[in-house]
Amino acid sequence: MNAINWPEGFVPGFSDNYCSNEVIVAGLSTQDIWPLLNTPSLWPTYYQNSANARFYDNKGPELAQGVRFYFETFGFPVEAQVTEYVAPEAGEAARVSWHGWAGEVGSDDRLDVLHAWLIEDLSDNRVRILTQETQNGKPAVELASAKPNPMINGHQDWLDGLVAAAKARK
Repeated sequence: MNAINWPEGFVPGFSDNYCSNEVIVAGLSTQDIWPLLNTPSLWPTYYQNSANARFYDNKGPELAQGVRFYFETFGFPVEAQVTEYVAPEAGEAARVSWHGWAGEVGSDDRLDVLHAWLIEDLSDNRVRILTQETQNGKPAVELASAKPNPMINGHQDWLDGLVAAAKARK
């Protein structure tokens, strides 16, 4: 199975917070999942912790390499830019990652994240969806010690909603 590609400054173990969530589901494919993940305006339809997605520079409605966008999640307004984008292709894992940030550079409330997704078809008509996030900044330090872990729980809700929405479309 494939792994997330981490840019410098966001490698797990060297960041202030890290979470990983994964599901493997029979009866779905990368082609079923990708349109729901690749279109931020659809996120709130299956993930209640996402709102108000919009694009900059007349881009969108789908993600693409280098595209800047905005959305709200976990109570944070997030500015984001796609850092890796590999659309689904037969025999290859689909990937999308974005650098997201909130707060002013150098401030105590600054949060920088790298949120990465990997979707790959497996044998026997199964799909693997992996999402991982690293975070840096004082808010990340606080999130890392929160119990229950809001990142793990929130991203699991995202995965569960994504799978349910893909099944409903079949």
